[in-house]
Amino acid sequence: MSPAPPVPPSGGPALELLVHGVGGATPQDMLDDPRTVRITGDEKAAVFRRTDDADAELHPERYRDRPIPEAYCWSNLTSGNGTRALWLLLLPFMVVNLAHWMRPRAKGRRTTTRLYGVLVRLVALSLTVLLTAAACEVALDLLAWQCAGSPACTRDRSWLGFLSSAQHGWWSQPGRRLSLAALVPAALVGLLWYLSNRTWSAYESQRPPTGEDAPASDDSADDADEDTGEPKKHTVRPALGRPGFWYGRRLVARLRAAHTAAGFLTVAAAVAGAAARHDRGARSTPLEICGRLLEASLVAGAVAVVWVVFRRGRSETRIDARIDRAAVRCLPGAALGLLALSMLYASWSRPGWVSGATLPGDVTFRVIALAQGALVIALAVAAWVLHRRARHARTAMSGLGGPAVAMLACALGGVMTGGVAQRVADWLDGPGTPGMDGEGAIPGPPVLLSWQASVIPVLLIALLVPAVFLGVGTWLAARRLAPLVEADYDEGHPDEVRTRRIAGTRARAALTDVAPWIVGIVSGATLLLGAGAVAGAWASGEVPGKAFGDSHDFVESAAEAAQAIGSWLIGLGFILFVTWGRRAYRDASARRTIGILWDVGTFWPRAAHPFAPPCYAERAVPDLTWRMCTWTKETGGRLVISGHSQGSVLAAAAVWQLPAATRRRVALLTYGSPLERLYGRWFPAYFGPVALSELRGQLDCWRNLWRPTDPIGGPVLVPAEGEHPEVDREALKDPVAYGRSSRYPLPEPILGHSEYQADPAFATERGELLDRIAPGIPQQALGSSA
Repeated sequence: MSPAPPVPPSGGPALELLVHGVGGATPQDMLDDPRTVRITGDEKAAVFRRTDDADAELHPERYRDRPIPEAYCWSNLTSGNGTRALWLLLLPFMVVNLAHWMRPRAKGRRTTTRLYGVLVRLVALSLTVLLTAAACEVALDLLAWQCAGSPACTRDRSWLGFLSSAQHGWWSQPGRRLSLAALVPAALVGLLWYLSNRTWSAYESQRPPTGEDAPASDDSADDADEDTGEPKKHTVRPALGRPGFWYGRRLVARLRAAHTAAGFLTVAAAVAGAAARHDRGARSTPLEICGRLLEASLVAGAVAVVWVVFRRGRSETRIDARIDRAAVRCLPGAALGLLALSMLYASWSRPGWVSGATLPGDVTFRVIALAQGALVIALAVAAWVLHRRARHARTAMSGLGGPAVAMLACALGGVMTGGVAQRVADWLDGPGTPGMDGEGAIPGPPVLLSWQASVIPVLLIALLVPAVFLGVGTWLAARRLAPLVEADYDEGHPDEVRTRRIAGTRARAALTDVAPWIVGIVSGATLLLGAGAVAGAWASGEVPGKAFGDSHDFVESAAEAAQAIGSWLIGLGFILFVTWGRRAYRDASARRTIGILWDVGTFWPRAAHPFAPPCYAERAVPDLTWRMCTWTKETGGRLVISGHSQGSVLAAAAVWQLPAATRRRVALLTYGSPLERLYGRWFPAYFGPVALSELRGQLDCWRNLWRPTDPIGGPVLVPAEGEHPEVDREALKDPVAYGRSSRYPLPEPILGHSEYQADPAFATERGELLDRIAPGIPQQALGSSA
């Protein structure tokens, strides 16, 4: 790496704060020195220096020709612990949380913007209910109701013998079996509450600096007063610059209470609903009255949950440390109390009650599927209305990225919940096929799950066409790029193999730009096929193999094959989730790979789903902001924050949070940055062209490096304006040399997304940024502390 140009002594000390990207990095690698020391921070995230640079501020004469290197390592916030890979099982919650932040930028559409947020939160709530209902399906329906009620199923399962109806014991009554089995989904809900509450202390509780009044932007519904709903009269500031943006304690606490209550109420409804239906049929007046009162209480609890979810909770215009104690404490407690009453009610002796067929109430899955489809369609309408007010050609899917991602979250939830139910049913049924024959030990799961499994092979076949199209298109693009590659290097004797390799890398890197098209096809096909599955299940009431039993032989065979293959695939999908999590626990390299998913997916605060993996940026952004503010204030020196990949997003978010006086002392150097290519396209309200132009206007010194071979990073597309030069440097050559030469006697590698600091342009741009920062006045002279 070439050394940086000399730093003028009049500028005071200079600091380079390095922020790594996805997948993490060690401080030794970032600082290129095996001897490092932690300056500040803890085991989750910390700032490191070389051991020789630990007291650099006391010896400024040593750093007159180079900046002090410093590394901020945040990888343990996402992938440092193997057990954290188990968050992979909550992937649907993380995906739906992303949909909240994908809304289009629309100034003046306050009502529509708030409606968009409400719809996403309702979709998130439906996923919690779906997960809990799936746990109830396994524990209550398949095990306690069907298998324990069938002597053929419990014959070879001694561990279920005490529940068997053939034993005629105290637990053999259906209501008591259901009450005991309800402990399983209730424990699952309690575990989710515990994980969300435990991670709050490490993430949402990190307060950002509070040195400057930071008013809100005028283009969001969140700049209205939470209590009155009236817009606040403040000067305009971008959304990511609001003081309370990275402090989501209040909202997460409120949503956690609502989702926990929803989970307990779902379990209570499954237990009490079955007993209440029996009592109405048996005409047991006292028990029937108790059942009706209990069902009415459950409905009232559901209304309270929906009301809490409807109410907006983010107060980004200020650091909001308040807690809604009535909702946070009373709502989950009341729901847990109703669950206990439901279990007591169902456990009352009913000697004539016999469990048969499936558990009453299996229509729940159909209602959830219909509700999710309707919410996604309504969300698409809201997003389209918002996008019309602020159209931009680079916005992904014309503003429909949020609804598409919400649809994928619902599909993932369906695959995971259906996979568990299908595999447990196959295990309990032995050689039989649940729902297909009369010889099985149990009837099996709800038919909708079989229909949803059956559409998976159809979806995969439909996706073959765009996959082939992309493959052919990439090959043709590589051929078109070959002459451009040779022109870039101006080689007199080009190497066809070398040219083809470089052109192919560039063509494959460009596939990132067609991701919106792929997501749109998958989500659209999922919505249509899911609607067909619901319609088929509701109309026939049977699994696809039996529903098409009287059709043409080819149709019947195709339906049976789709059901069998789909059941296997949906179970395989869930097993893969579990396997990846288990492998990540044992294998450090796999843990690093899975950690990349969280680095990208958990950047945003938990604004829609409180059980999603925690937002590491709510710790990392305040860390970086505090470090830049304190160092520049104490030394009066200049600072360049240097961010690679996801680190560039954290760096930009931290710069947005800086007070104006500190921002004048800071330069931003980004490389391999997805700021515009990914975040600007998918999150236009926060990283769109207007937001990035505002950041450039507030920051005097910003430079971005990129390569055409990089599949993640790209230009930020902020043009020069007035006294501000263009942010993007011309594309770096990759590889730096085409063939062998006296300077490069061996072939240079194609680096793609990595090792930007090895390019000579990196040190040059860093030095020029530092030269452009005006000298400052330190809080105390460095010499006085020497």
